[in-house]
Order: sequence, then C-alpha cells, then structure tokens
Amino acid sequence: MIGRMTGAATRGLLVALLIATPALLLPGADAESSQITVLLAFVAAILTFLEYNSRQPSIVEFRDAPPFNRLRFISLLFTIVVLSLIARGQVTPTLLTGALASLGTILGNALDFPYSPVRLVVLMMPADAPYESVNLIRTAAGLAYLVSLIALATFVVLVRVMGWPARHGAFNVWVNLPLFDPTAGGDVLYRLQRDARINIALGFLLPFIIPAVVKATADLLDPISLSNPQTMIWTISAWAFLPASMIMRGIAMGRVAEMIHDKRRRAYAEAHMQAA
Repeated sequence: MIGRMTGAATRGLLVALLIATPALLLPGADAESSQITVLLAFVAAILTFLEYNSRQPSIVEFRDAPPFNRLRFISLLFTIVVLSLIARGQVTPTLLTGALASLGTILGNALDFPYSPVRLVVLMMPADAPYESVNLIRTAAGLAYLVSLIALATFVVLVRVMGWPARHGAFNVWVNLPLFDPTAGGDVLYRLQRDARINIALGFLLPFIIPAVVKATADLLDPISLSNPQTMIWTISAWAFLPASMIMRGIAMGRVAEMIHDKRRRAYAEAHMQAA
C-alpha cells in the first residue's frame, strides 16, 4: 500500500511539473496566468494521485502495462521543455537555447514542404504575421513533430521487437482498458481491431485536420494567438502529441487483439487435440 501511494504521489508531482514547466521557464509571466497554472497543476496532480492510488482503474488506459504511459509522458515533457527553452531564448538567449533554435530551424525547414503538417501549421498564422513569429512557429513545429515521430518509432520497436506487453506477464484487459466494455455486445476481437484502425487513421489525419479547422474557423471565431509564448507551446505540443498518442493507442489495441487471437487459436488447437 505504501509503495502504491508513493508511486501515485510521484506521478502526481511529475504531472504537476509538466503543466508548470512553461510558466517556470518563461520569463515575465504575469500573476494571473501563474495562479491559473498553479491551480491546473494542483488539480492534475490530485487526479493523477487518485487514479494511481486506486486499485480499480477509472480512465487511464494501460496503467499496468509499462512503458506505454511513461513513453507518452516523457515525449510530451521533452517537447514542452524544448519549446519553452526556445521561447525563452527569444528574450534571454543562451548557448543552449541558441543550439535548440538552430536545430529546430533545420528540422522545420526540412519538414516545411507543400501539404506537409508543418506547412499547414505555418499557414495557420495570419498573413500579416511578422517573419520572426512565423519562423518561431516553424521551428517549434519541426522539433515537436520530430519528437512525436521518435516516440512513435520507439513504441513500434517495443511492440514488434521486444514483445510488449506480453513480456511483463499476464495482460489484464479490465485494468489496462477501463473504458472498454467487453460485455457491450459483439465479438471483443472485432471491436478491438476496429478501434485500433480508427485510432491509427485519426492519428494520421489529425496533424492535417487541426490546422485546417483552426484556419477555417478563424473568420468566425477569435483565432488562436500563437504570439503568446505559453499559447504557442501548448498548441504546438498538443498538435504533435495527440496524433502520435492516438496512433500509439491504436497500435496497442491492435496488439491486444493479436494476443487474444493467438490465445483463442491455442485454445481451439488444444480442444481439437483432446477431442481427437
């Protein structure tokens, strides 16, 4: 019990640190935004602690199948830290922020080709946006997209080469997929495969859909101001992280379906041998 509580508290503190990172690294944060950040970090920490301190799962998927959630957390934290340092370098440049900005510029220019997700993010900016702001968005988008691709490739290696999640022992569907109801009707295997395909398809499409939707609604609603550093950091991080996270979830559910299929096949083979 103490070990579970300690682990839950550590996870809660890490989530709070993730949310507070932009406010901690960016200079000149106003008091109102700092108070909102502290409140959000506190609420997120409490919810994370309650989730991981409970024996019964609630909403967090693959809770007992590391390193699925750890990989997603590390990739998001790394993205936010890097983008925060780049934004900080616009005000107080250092050798580290300059190196990250140079790397991001190279990646952004390499990924900024017609119809690419990075190009669509750049096109979200107003036509009269300053060149420095456009270049900063391109740099941030290039770095964030690369981090998401690395996280996705790492997870594919874990699944296909290292045999995740079977190498950690028995896989409990109820604990690791609390939002999936096996008794909802229909074959569990078919539903898992269907959900896996939907998540992977949406994950591939979201980097293209999100900028297009933002651009299309800019005339009807107040457009997102990416000139604010914290808004830019969270917007670009979400744009890169959410699609990769959905693809990883789709791959994970496909892997679970594959494990169920293999178990059924072995059970049918054993039953056939016993009948013979």
